[in-house]
Parts: sequence; structure tokens; C-alpha cells
Amino acid sequence: MAGIAREPLAPVLGPVRAVVFDTDGVITDSARLHAAAWKTAFDAFLRAHPPGAPRQGRPFDVRDDYLRFVDGRSRLDGAAAFLASRGIEPSERTVRDVAADKERLFTRRLSEQGVDAYPGTVRLVRALRAARVPVAAVSASRHARELLTGAGVVELFDALVDGGEAARLGLAGKPCPDLFLEAARRLGVPPDRAAVVEDALAGVEAGRRGGFLLVVGVDRAQGPDTGERLLRHGADLVVGDLGELLGGGPRR
Repeated sequence: MAGIAREPLAPVLGPVRAVVFDTDGVITDSARLHAAAWKTAFDAFLRAHPPGAPRQGRPFDVRDDYLRFVDGRSRLDGAAAFLASRGIEPSERTVRDVAADKERLFTRRLSEQGVDAYPGTVRLVRALRAARVPVAAVSASRHARELLTGAGVVELFDALVDGGEAARLGLAGKPCPDLFLEAARRLGVPPDRAAVVEDALAGVEAGRRGGFLLVVGVDRAQGPDTGERLLRHGADLVVGDLGELLGGGPRR
């Protein structure tokens, strides 16, 4: 394919016939905007509705709480999971209100700051396309196409399954594998011949539940135990950047 870099793929990708990429934090650097918006929304709610025990009212942590409770999940599932972690049994309306506040904050930050695609991811996607391995993007967010378009990479992907498609098709959110399975179906490759690339605990768990041949965890946080947590939740291997899956790369 003219204009597409022909970098060699790492041996671990040898048997893979399709790759499904999560969007936020894997393809684009939008996870930071999501985490910041969640923090503002959750901290405001906790100040207005402090739980009974002081520890339960501690502020939202943009690394640990984001990874454990909201990353990779739908807005409603993420809001409910975090509030439950603080000992709060919210009503459906409360969950929707917090999620709506987060959506408003995220949309504003996105319009003000924009997002970029990770260079290592773009290199890998181009190398996969050059090797005639189809690729798809998935996201629990309805903003995925906007994010990919703004980052200038939407046309690199053969399929996109986002939050809007999930709602239309009645697909369950992560850690259920529905989003990934639908993406693999659209690529025409069974999951046991395909790979999932994820940065979220719920996402690698979804890839494992879906029976995918290879589940790659991406540890952008580089925390003291984030890589180990990704492995425990279902990743076969963990990389800090997807450029590591080019050339000699990890062998599994």
C-alpha cells in the first residue's frame, strides 16, 4: 500500500489475523480529559453529599480510581461503580446527573484542548495495514469518531464500534466482551484469531472473556503496580507504548 510504513511486526503478532484497539488511552491521549472531567464531577458530588465515614469522602484519584472504576466503562456504569466504592447507593437519577455533569465537562475540555493520537499506535496500525491485517477501533464513548477524526486517524481503521453503536445494538459494556466481539465480527475474523489492545482493567478482562487469541495491556500510567493489575485482569503481555510491538518487540 503506497504511503504506508512497512515496519516489521513483533513475533507475538505473527498468528494474529485482526486487531481491535480501544480508543481512549490506546489510540488517542483523551483518557487524561476523561479522568479530569470525572474528578471534577465526582469531587463536586462528594462535597455536596459527603458520605458518613471520612475516608469514603476522599477525592477521586485520577490514576487509581480512574483505572479501577471508570476507565473503559460506559458513563453510567462508571458513575455507579465509583459511587458504590465510596459506600454510596445512588438512585438512577443521581447516577445520570453525575454522568451528565461529567459529559458536559469532557465536551468542554475536548473543544478547548483537542487530542492527539499516540505516535507508537499510529506506527503499529500502519504496519498492520501494510501486512494486510484489518484493524478496528472500539470505545464505550459516543465521542470516539469525533476523537479519531480530530486526531487525524479515523480513516486508518476498517471498523468502529462506539458508544452510540453499543446503545443501538444493545451491547453490554465492559467487562463484557460485546464491543470487541462486534468489532471482530465486522472485520470478518473470529476472536480466537484476533487480538485486543486495551489500557483499562475492564477492557483486558473483556478481551479475556471474549476468547481473543491475544490481549495486550497498555500501561500509560506506569504506576508501581498498574502493569501487574493489567496482567491479573487478563492481559497476556503489557507494554508502555505500542511501538514495542514492532520489530523484535515482546515475544509474549
